[in-house]
Amino acid sequence: MMEITQVGFEVRGRRLLNGVSFEVKAGEFWAIVGANGAGKSTLVKILSSELAPTSGSVVFDGKDLKKYKLRDLARKRAVLAQQNTITLSFTVQEIVLMGRYPFYDSAPTRRDLAIVDMCLKKVGIGHLKTRLYPTLSGGEQQRVQVSRALAQIWEVDNGLLLLDEPTTGMDLLHQFETFQLAKEMTSKDFAVIAVIHDLNQALQYADKVLMLRDGESFAIGLPSAVLTDEHIKSVFGLPVRILHPEHVQFPIIVPNVTPALSGTSQL
Repeated sequence: MMEITQVGFEVRGRRLLNGVSFEVKAGEFWAIVGANGAGKSTLVKILSSELAPTSGSVVFDGKDLKKYKLRDLARKRAVLAQQNTITLSFTVQEIVLMGRYPFYDSAPTRRDLAIVDMCLKKVGIGHLKTRLYPTLSGGEQQRVQVSRALAQIWEVDNGLLLLDEPTTGMDLLHQFETFQLAKEMTSKDFAVIAVIHDLNQALQYADKVLMLRDGESFAIGLPSAVLTDEHIKSVFGLPVRILHPEHVQFPIIVPNVTPALSGTSQL
């Protein structure tokens, strides 16, 4: 599916990524984790072809990423960026239809419109179809963008979904639904690569985890092997405990610090 080999990225003499290597197979959910400034979003931009690596290579579906025409690439992978600023008064339907642009020339077909409706319902926002995008809340806008990305690769075989902090602005329910949807895509042989800040969500949903520190691969492998208390303290600077509660399927990461008490000073 995708082979990332010794990828590096440098801008104005500053190295943002250095020697990152991993391989993503069809049907896998990869989480990319790390502290702020570790290079997570830069790596996603390279994997999406928004940026070209200054060293190393990315091979997607047996072909060097640099050799793809933009439209051909857009027919095989979809990207949900960290921020999607749209101020023009597009409707929700029009935004999601943008995901179908690579598949038609002058006008969408009935099939394109049906896929848009299907994806709106899949994400649970069919009732927002005619709403103007700028009038939505941040969480609602993010769900529209999830629907757009889904529409783009809905009929693709072995497609790739790149997600950079996909649940930004979402409430607890819709975070859960978004990750459940991403996991469902992997069951259909899609590959999903997601930047995730919540390490508990990475533990719960990811098949593999890449942990970055200062632009380099600090740890890589199964979530239980990467998201250890030692690794988390080293990368994030926070001591944690890994709990295994009874009747809970996944471990839980909690800070191993005493909360600061507020309002206790005497006047």
